[in-house]
Amino acid sequence: MKCGARRSVMMPHRALALDIRRIVTDSDLDGVVTAAILRRWWPDAEVIFGHPGALRAGMLDDVIDGLTAVCDLPRHPACGLSIDHHQSNEGGLGDESTNFENSEMVVVWRPTASAARIAYDIIGEEVDLSDLTELMVWVDKLDGGGVTRDEFLSDHPMIWLGRVIGGSDEVALHILEAIQNGDGVEAILASETVASIMTEKKRRYALADKTIEERLEIVDRLAIVRLEDMGMRSNGYRVTATAGDECDACIVVHGDVGADFGDEGQYPVSASFYTNSFLHTDGGIYDLTRLATRFDVDGGGHANACGCRIQPLEDGERAERGVLAEDIDSNLSEWLGMWAQR
Repeated sequence: MKCGARRSVMMPHRALALDIRRIVTDSDLDGVVTAAILRRWWPDAEVIFGHPGALRAGMLDDVIDGLTAVCDLPRHPACGLSIDHHQSNEGGLGDESTNFENSEMVVVWRPTASAARIAYDIIGEEVDLSDLTELMVWVDKLDGGGVTRDEFLSDHPMIWLGRVIGGSDEVALHILEAIQNGDGVEAILASETVASIMTEKKRRYALADKTIEERLEIVDRLAIVRLEDMGMRSNGYRVTATAGDECDACIVVHGDVGADFGDEGQYPVSASFYTNSFLHTDGGIYDLTRLATRFDVDGGGHANACGCRIQPLEDGERAERGVLAEDIDSNLSEWLGMWAQR
């Protein structure tokens, strides 16, 4: 059976009966692969990349309706299909249900390693996705905290595919369409669009690794890296790979003080929390969503990988004003106090 050919083995998932004309998805590896898989069933669906904070802030309201699938992001009350796996988005739902006032919405939440795995299982009921078998193993490992330190520090093509996707929406869409069309990872990385970007990414990653080493501070086995106002981001793998067994988890501060969603070239100053999955391979010692949701009602994610925006604080509680640089210290202080009670 050729790549993408439709097949019928069992009763199709009810999501497949929907008329999906737009896919709103996260712009990371998991979100891109999820959308690529959905486009093998809905090949003409428009793709729009979003961020959890932007969605919750209402910035995507104008592009979400009953013909929209929202993937790897918080479910939206107006969408037709919601596919997600984040712990904070479960909402007490089972495998699937309807939600909000929209009784026609199909919600599929499962505690899988990736949202792409859910899409793979659903679309795979009707379409041959065997060409994605190895890619799916890596998406699960990278998004679910299952990659080893040696794998992360290697030059494996999937490691670099994940890094390149974080560049721009244009590049993410190029890679999405290549996966949709059945191109292999090596071919994608060697393509004219991606090859030069990967070269630049390697240069920037070397610089970022040096910066992380210089700014890394470990307090009570919690690694903290401050990258705000530097135009630089990092995931937990890079920080915990640097810190090694001296930390159980890490906090990465990034973004721009005073920025808001929609500001060109900037991002609200935020914090990301990650368990040291290289050390704690079966899960962390603390539910990090407690930190992510302490001050930011829109914070969340997984117990071992989550995030939130830095909030303005006064006397340990959220204040109604803009975020100042000193608020970063206040947020960190409160989080360290919570962490100390683990």
